[in-house]
Amino acid sequence: MRLRDLAELVRAPAALSVPGDAVAGAAAAGAPGRATPGLVAASVCLYWGGMAANDWADRELDARERPERPIPSGRVSARQALLTAAGLTGAGVLIAGLAGGRRAAGVAAPLAGAVWAYDLWAKNTAAGPAMMAACRGLDVLLGASGGRVRRALPTALAIAAHTYTVTALSRFEVSGAAPALPAATLAGTLALAATTAGRRPGPAGLLAAWYAAGYGAAQVRAFADPGAVRVRAAVGAGITGLPLLQGALTARSGRPAYGVAVALAAPLARRLARRVSPT
Repeated sequence: MRLRDLAELVRAPAALSVPGDAVAGAAAAGAPGRATPGLVAASVCLYWGGMAANDWADRELDARERPERPIPSGRVSARQALLTAAGLTGAGVLIAGLAGGRRAAGVAAPLAGAVWAYDLWAKNTAAGPAMMAACRGLDVLLGASGGRVRRALPTALAIAAHTYTVTALSRFEVSGAAPALPAATLAGTLALAATTAGRRPGPAGLLAAWYAAGYGAAQVRAFADPGAVRVRAAVGAGITGLPLLQGALTARSGRPAYGVAVALAAPLARRLARRVSPT
């Protein structure tokens, strides 16, 4: 298995949307500190493990709809994908425990379970978007596990709401969607950006506006032409634009420098997505 094939299997560029979960959660809980880098690493491992598990679970469907994907194309075997998924998931839970102790492990374990439940069961059901949103919300709470977790709940809900819109769109990446879907997700995105920006001008408002402009524009194009290509582009914009929302939420929690640092992952993710698809 070549490194490029592994990167495609786990959607490597999309992992740039993950560190901001832990940072935003820690900032909201008043707990950014020595444990945060370890919790970021744990989140990335769990995310990559979930991506590999997703492709393993979808291997027969991808053989019909996306034969160029690593498993159906023969570049990665089903066994390699499953072992990769299991290994990364186990590493994520272990790293979380080592970095943040029992409280972090107590969040990482159900997060890992939710990720696998989504891949193996919920993804193709009506519960899919809500389950994926729950995974992202738990990831935020993993970052908050070293502080006052309740204070991080609004941040977790905001990122979960964004994730719901992206996942709802992703279900129509191949077939295309009715115009009502991108219209509805766009309304949610604009409301979320406005709520995050707050009333006072500052870094949070600027980052929230950047988030709304990028992801919102992609949804407007999907509304005008809701075919598979535009819907898939909107999903990609939602994935690579998430650091902007995370950065805005971090800045709103009183950590503007951290917020800007998180947001800078967005243009890098977009650039890398041209080489390896994040969807």
